[in-house]
Amino acid sequence: MKIKRQKQAKKTISFYKYNFSFREPFQILLDGTFCQAALIGKIQIKEQMPKYLMGEVQLCTTSCALKEVESLGKDLYGAKLILQRFQVRRCPHFDEPVPASECLLSMLEGTNPHHYFIATQDNELTKGLKEIPGVPIMYVIQNTMVLDKPSECSLKRVQAVLAGEMVTPTQQQSISKLKEAQGVNAEEGVRRKRKRKSGNPNPLSCMKKKKKGPTQPKQSTDGEKKTKKSRKRKRKPAVAGAGGQTVTANPNTL
Repeated sequence: MKIKRQKQAKKTISFYKYNFSFREPFQILLDGTFCQAALIGKIQIKEQMPKYLMGEVQLCTTSCALKEVESLGKDLYGAKLILQRFQVRRCPHFDEPVPASECLLSMLEGTNPHHYFIATQDNELTKGLKEIPGVPIMYVIQNTMVLDKPSECSLKRVQAVLAGEMVTPTQQQSISKLKEAQGVNAEEGVRRKRKRKSGNPNPLSCMKKKKKGPTQPKQSTDGEKKTKKSRKRKRKPAVAGAGGQTVTANPNTL
C-alpha cells in the first residue's frame, strides 16, 4: 500500500512539474488543522514531507493562520507550537487578520504564481482550492500524508493548453517580457520608441569651429593675364586656267 501511494504521489508531482512549472524546493503552505491532524497521527512533518514528495521542501504559513490557532485556546496548543516552527509568509491582512482559509486563498492570487502546495484539513477551503488550476492539495488520512490527485479544473486547463486554446502562466510571462523588450504596450498594442542610452558625446562635435574671415575677391594683375595667340592661315593664290576656270596653284611649284 505504501509503494502504491508513493507511485501515485510521483505521478502527481510530475504532472505539476511539466504542466505548471513546479520546481524544488517545493513551498508548502500549512494551516492549524493540518498540524493538529499530524500531531494526532504522530507524523513528523519536517522529516516525512521531503521523503513523501521526493525533494526539498520549504514549510511555511501565514500570520493569519497563526492568530487563528492562538484564538482557539488550549485545545490546539500543540498545533500552535508546530506551526510556529515554520516560516511566516507576508500576507495582505497584517493589520486586520482574516480566517486562515480566506488568507490561504488570497495567497494564491487566482493563478498560484508562486507554486504553493496547500496542506489543510478544511473541507471548505479544499473546495475553493479545486476551482483554481495548478494547486496541489495535501491532507492527512489514516495517520498518513496524502497528495490529492489533480482537480478537474487543472486537467481542463492542461487540455486547453494542449489544444492551443489557452496559454500557461509561464508562457504569458515570457510573452510579456518579450513585449517589454520590443517596446510594445500590452494594452494598446502600440510600439514604443526605445530610449537611447546616454553616452559620452562625440569628441569631434565638441571641437570649436574655426571662424572664417570675410573673403576678398582676387585681383588679377597685368602680368598674370595670358594673351591668346591667333593662328593665321595662309591662303593659296588662285591662277586662271584655260576656259576661264580658276586653278589653285601649288606654292611649291611657283
